[in-house]
Amino acid sequence: MLPLITATLLASLHAADTLRIRPEAPDSGGPRTTGTTAGTDTTASEVPFAWADFTWMNGQSRQRSTLLQFGASITGSLYLDTYFALSSNRPRDNTLTGSATIGRSGEFQINLASVGVSWNHQNVIGRIELQTGNMLDIVQDLDGSVHRGRNLSTANLRNIRQASVGYHVDKGHGFDIEAGIFSSYIGLESYLLAENWNYNHALVSDFTPFYLQGVRASFYPTAKLKLEPWIMNGFQTFGRWNAMPSVGFSTHYRPTGSLGLIANLYYGADQRGNPARRRFHHDHSVLVRYLDRPASHGVSKMAFSLNNHYGFERGGDGPSSANAYMAGTSFTNRIWFDRDRLAIAVRGEVITNPSRYLALAPTPVGFVDDGTSLNVRGLTATIDLMPTDFFTVRGEVMTRASDVPFFAGPGGTTSADGYQGTVGDFVPDVRRAQTLFALAINFRL
Repeated sequence: MLPLITATLLASLHAADTLRIRPEAPDSGGPRTTGTTAGTDTTASEVPFAWADFTWMNGQSRQRSTLLQFGASITGSLYLDTYFALSSNRPRDNTLTGSATIGRSGEFQINLASVGVSWNHQNVIGRIELQTGNMLDIVQDLDGSVHRGRNLSTANLRNIRQASVGYHVDKGHGFDIEAGIFSSYIGLESYLLAENWNYNHALVSDFTPFYLQGVRASFYPTAKLKLEPWIMNGFQTFGRWNAMPSVGFSTHYRPTGSLGLIANLYYGADQRGNPARRRFHHDHSVLVRYLDRPASHGVSKMAFSLNNHYGFERGGDGPSSANAYMAGTSFTNRIWFDRDRLAIAVRGEVITNPSRYLALAPTPVGFVDDGTSLNVRGLTATIDLMPTDFFTVRGEVMTRASDVPFFAGPGGTTSADGYQGTVGDFVPDVRRAQTLFALAINFRL
């Protein structure tokens, strides 16, 4: 990892004279974000976030066009993410812990496969995107809200990545209202790993939702600003934990083609049988492209992203907000080479979560220590080979350390022989550190 970090820093210093935000020429072919005024008569400069090329951004699709356009109203999508990962701890049950991104070590796996279609016809907008793969086992299957009452299960909904329908009001720069299952608005990184600068999600992303079910309204006062209020069932839940729905608000502002600003808020009651316990969460992000030479065979682009999170729980039965909060940050610098066909991204991150109310349990029975603290730090280096906009070969090294046992050790976290259901005494083997090597192929069309 050290050579990658050194190369990144040296390249940054080499381009120090370019450390300024460059205004972007309008209408350079950037993709339209979900729920905008697709299919309307507005010009590109009037369509929100379509007046510049934003494909460089962390968490954004790299595709400038698609082969799956059927007429003026229907667009298809295909996605496949396969990987081979190896933990330095070599768990005997091949099970990784402390991550909501990938869940297996020492095996070839399909992390996520998805197919979908979206439409915009006579102002009726919507999408249906179906999914399968290992990622569902560590994201959707952990939703305990489906056990409240009957007639709701993860089995019926886990294979839906997104499904929504709504109406677009062609007024000004656009107003959309939709209902269904959506990708989460909280945080910077995308649920689809191919859209992120690093393969494994940042810690702050793993501790926050990947999907939400509810209603959202997207209002575009200008082509550079989106205001989006939400009403949801809960914090990454298909159902509702208590009587009160959750609410949120998302703001995206892109004043130039080289600068993006994001701020998100969430408020809800997300503890089982504890309706007076309220959760607040906020995150904000800054994305800056400080070099852009798309025709260069050397360094062709440089950018960084900063994503900060803060949240807490208070009220009801539980510790005070001073002892039940989450704070974390993720900073990533990325350098592109050879007309954006090769890229190196280095990420540093820290997170603290006293009371562990957002933490991923390292074993099926929770944490193995009796404490309530959790502090994790990490460093990740990723190399992406990108011969086209829809195909990426990725190599990554990620090392993380925690102040409590958080990562699966050599003895594994399942049973004495590593298989589920094996009878006998067993103590899960959980360690404070882990280095993870990953090779992945991402396809997105």
